[in-house]
Amino acid sequence: MFRETMRLRCTVTRCMSVAVATLLVAGIAGCAPPPQSVTSTKAPVPDSSTTGAPSSTEPTTVRTTSSTVSTTTAATTPDVVDTTTIAPPVTVTTMSPVTEPIGESYDFWVPVPSEGAILGVVGVRHDDMLNVRSGPGVTFAVIATLEPTQMGIAGTGEGWQLPSGSAWWKVEADGVAGWANQQFLSRLGDADDLTSFVVTRLGGIPVAETMLDLGLIVANTFADVDSGSNVVVSVAPTVVDLGEVTYDVVGLGDDSVGGYRLHIFGQPTDSGGGFSLMAVEATTMCQRAVSSGLCV
Repeated sequence: MFRETMRLRCTVTRCMSVAVATLLVAGIAGCAPPPQSVTSTKAPVPDSSTTGAPSSTEPTTVRTTSSTVSTTTAATTPDVVDTTTIAPPVTVTTMSPVTEPIGESYDFWVPVPSEGAILGVVGVRHDDMLNVRSGPGVTFAVIATLEPTQMGIAGTGEGWQLPSGSAWWKVEADGVAGWANQQFLSRLGDADDLTSFVVTRLGGIPVAETMLDLGLIVANTFADVDSGSNVVVSVAPTVVDLGEVTYDVVGLGDDSVGGYRLHIFGQPTDSGGGFSLMAVEATTMCQRAVSSGLCV
């Protein structure tokens, strides 16, 4: 009886132990924390408006504070804004070549040279040239040039007057026919020795330090201030045994004699400090015509 009682108690005890163990296992299972969810976090994107280290395309590892699970994400690179600057349109103006002269048929007080009349270049500096153009006016192309004292230029009998008042003659030189400004062309008469005229006008033989200065003194005795005449060195000075220089005095305003080409000779002074006038050869520039070497 005692043994059966003890056996029964043991059985009950085992059953209770098993029950308690079962309850404990169930409790432990019910109290366990829920499974940790994995969170994906992107690496911060750098601000394209700041200047710092350039962003990288290498993968970045981010650790969460609630788990040791690592997630791998690729860092993103800021977008590049493509800005295109469009330049304003450029207006190109193309000028058509001039084919027709403006102005009117020649009606100038200096008559057009007849066909075959012989002319010379006048009033052009020694370091310059006279342009011959394809038409009357500076808007036409230059087709030839003439030397400052070139002779033997033939007239063609044609002339043209521009609205500005300038007159142009059609001439032929060196096998080229074209237009040149009448102001720099003239019929030329004979050369005369006018040394005595200059000495009388000046009241004595002029002396100057250079041939340029001596020539200017002589040229001014022919110039007319009232008519606005122009004095130009047409041949540069030279000095060998004697000094020489050539001046053109143009625009005298006379209807017969328009100017003079002055070939001036100077002799070195005894002191060697300058030049005294030796001779003056003057070629007349004729406005209307030449007859027997004289302006008419």
